[in-house]
Amino acid sequence: MNPTQIVCPHCHRTNRVPAQRLREHPNCGACKQPLFGVGPVDVPAEAMLRHVQNSDIPVVVDCWAAWCGPCRMMGPEFHKAADVMDAQVRFLKLDTEANQSLAAQLNIRSIPCLILYRGGKEIARQAGAMNSAQIQGWIQQVSR
Repeated sequence: MNPTQIVCPHCHRTNRVPAQRLREHPNCGACKQPLFGVGPVDVPAEAMLRHVQNSDIPVVVDCWAAWCGPCRMMGPEFHKAADVMDAQVRFLKLDTEANQSLAAQLNIRSIPCLILYRGGKEIARQAGAMNSAQIQGWIQQVSR
């Protein structure tokens, strides 16, 4: 069985993990921190791109800003969805104010905005606040 590439949520280095070990709480080979169980990861632009391009599991990015009321309301729901779907999907948070150049490249027009990537490519996008069940349902629906 081929190993699965997982980018560490702490040091952002790519790890190769045998698929059967994904649910065994593997640690990063470089920094020794857990690869899963950390909830959504706040990332700068370069780390976000590394996760999207190098992860074999789907990556969902919450594009948000601190001044956005709906973003603040959805934050805890995004955390709940991450807790449920851990080891199946990597959950990232991208602050569009701190990363304006990348937000412009991603053509973010409205926040909160979720973008789902698989194999380095965007496969779906959803604008607007959602609760945990809606986030999970959306991910499952569009990643089939």
